[in-house]
Formats: sequence, C-alpha cells, structure tokens
Amino acid sequence: MDAIDGRLIDLFATEPRLGVLEASRRLGIARGTVQARLDKLVSAGVITGWGPDLSPEAIGFPVTAFLTLEIRQGSADRGGHDAVAAHLAGIPEVLEAYTITGAGDMWARVVARSNADLQRVIDLVLTEPGIDRSTTVIALATQIPYRVVPLARAAAGSTTFD
Repeated sequence: MDAIDGRLIDLFATEPRLGVLEASRRLGIARGTVQARLDKLVSAGVITGWGPDLSPEAIGFPVTAFLTLEIRQGSADRGGHDAVAAHLAGIPEVLEAYTITGAGDMWARVVARSNADLQRVIDLVLTEPGIDRSTTVIALATQIPYRVVPLARAAAGSTTFD
C-alpha cells in the first residue's frame, strides 16, 4: 500500500457510496487509476466488502456480550473447533467467533434483545455437544468501535491522508 491507496481507502471508508468518478476528481487522479487501484485492493483482500455497516442496537439488539467457549478436546466424532464454528454460524445473534489461545478455546461476540434474551442466546450456543463450558462478559459501553482506517493509515506510512 502507498499513500494513494491509503487516501483512496480513507475516502471510501468515510463516504462508501461515493462513485469512482467523484473519487478521481477529489483525489486528483485519473478515473482509470482509481478503478485499477480499487480492483487491486479488492483482489489482494485489503478491501473485503462494500455493504452497509449495520448497528445491532438500531435493529433491536442493544445487548452485546463476549462468550469464552471451552471446547471438548480429543473427540474426533465431535469435530472440534470446526463443528463448533459451524454451529455458531447458524445462530444469527453470533456476530463473529475466533479460535484463541489462553483461557478458553474460542471467543464469540453475540448480541441480544435484552439480558433475558441473552440467556436464550447462550442456551442456544450451548446446545452444541462439543462445547464443555462457557463464560460470558457483557459489554457495558463501546469505547472504540470497530475501525480499520487508522490501521490503513499506518500501513501506508502516514497518520493522515491529506
């Protein structure tokens, strides 16, 4: 990534509905250059999507929690992490899951309509026989929302894309 890629990412992260022609005008580079760089960033896996970012709170899921799952070890018939991940993928309230090191084997970020509904989500997660135990931490407030633009700026060697 160079500074032009960084400026392009910054622009589309700020205004995702902006067109290629307008981006080329604002950045002072040819439309073909903008399109070629976007194509390159997509094919390299740097840009992973163009869809809208949704707010779970705004669609009725104001409770966020993090589950630490302990997965049954050494049982080939259970499928281990893959079976647990497949199970979690079928639960709409599971937003993401990661295999981890340390205490526990997997983290899952989940949302719920209320604390009582969170119990329902946890119970649903625990229907997977490969999960031995779970602990839950409820998020009280978002201090830093998910973000990647500062990382893109750092990767491009700049703290700002003027």
